[in-house]
Amino acid sequence: MGSHSHEVTDAILETLKRASSGLKEAGVKYALAGGCAAYARGAAPSLHDVDFVLQEKDAPAALEALIRAGFDTVRPPEDWLVKAYDEGRLVDLIFRVSDRPVTEELLTRAEPLMAAAVIVPVLEATDLVISWLLPMSEHACDYGGLLPQVRALREQVNWNRVAAVTEDSAYASTFLTLLERLEVIEKPVEHVMDSTWP
Repeated sequence: MGSHSHEVTDAILETLKRASSGLKEAGVKYALAGGCAAYARGAAPSLHDVDFVLQEKDAPAALEALIRAGFDTVRPPEDWLVKAYDEGRLVDLIFRVSDRPVTEELLTRAEPLMAAAVIVPVLEATDLVISWLLPMSEHACDYGGLLPQVRALREQVNWNRVAAVTEDSAYASTFLTLLERLEVIEKPVEHVMDSTWP
């Protein structure tokens, strides 16, 4: 991010604060995801936008709340999220991850943590890692960008559950093998029965 990284980070965190306040006031149940969630969980800041997950039924109310807070909103062609902009800073409101709808259970597992000087519900660490691994494809396979984030969170994550949920993804399995070879996680990861997600 160059020499402006502090300014960028501060601006993104300000956007996070404004967006989360708007969603809270509207009574929308949500959780922080993406790089901001990793940051709230102790990873180094790598903040380019703000990602929230919420149920699809709440997306219209969430957009309304952000419009009231002064954000510009966009319904992109993708059918799994809507977007809002705060002076050019992007907020993604995600209601499906790799064709899996965001559920009440996923949001209920989120934990209140400090981010941007406010307490926000943050995706549980295992769910956060799963949400990064499931969408991986030949067009989106940035292991290098993910490694430092995952390394920072590794002790918070149930790796057996990650392996079970993502076992059909060659990209996720390869990433887990890489983590084992780099001794970020212990080998072998056992597959567990509960592979339901979210």
